[in-house]
Amino acid sequence: MKIRPVILCGGEGTRLWPKSKNNQAKQFINFGGWSLLEKTLERVKGKIFDYPVISTNSKYLKQVKYFLKKIKIKKYNIILEPSKRNTAPAILAAALIKKIPNRQALMFLPADHLIENNNQLNKAIIKNKKYLNNQNIFIFGIKPTLPSKEYGYFLTKKITKNIKKVTKFIEKPSEIRAKKIIKKKGYWNSGMFFVRKDSIINNFKRYQPTIYKNCLKSVLKSKFKQNIHWLNKSSFDSTTAKSFDYAILEKTKNINGIMLNIPWTDLGNWKEILKIYHKNKLKYFNKKNVYHRPWGRYVNLFEGKNFLIKELTVNSKSSISLQKHHYRSEHWMVTQGKPRITLNKKKFFKKENDSIFIPVGTIHRIENLYKKPVKIMEAQTGPVLKETDIVRYKDAYGRVS
Repeated sequence: MKIRPVILCGGEGTRLWPKSKNNQAKQFINFGGWSLLEKTLERVKGKIFDYPVISTNSKYLKQVKYFLKKIKIKKYNIILEPSKRNTAPAILAAALIKKIPNRQALMFLPADHLIENNNQLNKAIIKNKKYLNNQNIFIFGIKPTLPSKEYGYFLTKKITKNIKKVTKFIEKPSEIRAKKIIKKKGYWNSGMFFVRKDSIINNFKRYQPTIYKNCLKSVLKSKFKQNIHWLNKSSFDSTTAKSFDYAILEKTKNINGIMLNIPWTDLGNWKEILKIYHKNKLKYFNKKNVYHRPWGRYVNLFEGKNFLIKELTVNSKSSISLQKHHYRSEHWMVTQGKPRITLNKKKFFKKENDSIFIPVGTIHRIENLYKKPVKIMEAQTGPVLKETDIVRYKDAYGRVS
């Protein structure tokens, strides 16, 4: 029996757009000819997978169907959540649909992660499928590349030659604690997990019986039309809003870890997005988008909906003007040099791989006091992303507003 991929596609992207009413769900953003949902759908087109189930809501239905058509996936099921109830009810509702056999292996994947080595992921899935039973859950860990405080971690203990039991979860630790976790061979919790349908049901019956009861009612009373399950609203609304981690993973003792050493990110912040553009900047480079200034130059790499990606180069002994913006925020990531940054009344130095956030209306400046050019990747976010939105207070080149 093939593995059924279940794609969780209901997130709203609030981490990228924390103060915007016009936020875009991260999985649908066009990052320059590709989106995270497209990448996820392509990931599950392999021979080991059955047709996908996508869990989302009516707000995103049109976009989900658009990308299914674009990736040429003709057979699928969409489950529409009538209200926000976090991941536990969404996961259970997806597992309860009748078209999924009771013992079928399910691979749950967030729609908004970027994975650059699908082959290794697929090999791990195939290798561990035989160990699935009606109680256990396998979660996928990613070998950390740095002590990030953006991700959760877990620790494991070797039980047999092929099985590692998860012994502890750590939710977004400080950088100091993350270093200690990595020394103990801790892994990032990717949010992907592998489980049989009957195991999902058994775990919810045992640890979350009320959620199970209401989700089952919602599925049994759902309307099915044109590959879409419209879950019953009154029953689904009665479920408690809980994350799958809190509802099940923190309670059951039957969790095993699958360790992966692959390029992976959830693109949960603009620094991670800037890293992707920096890595692939030659792909986006166009001479027509290079703009020279007295202090150096900037290159517009890609403009999406309400965001613009640039690379700034500040020459030796040069500086941009002391300035602010009325309509946009800026996210910077230093890729070369040691700039001195001004944020309102504060001045400080930053080094390579450091990031800086400049909120709307914040007075700021970049200065390069050294011989080596400073390079900064910049993401502008806001309703107006034009060079006219600059108020200059001081400028070495006579351009004060």
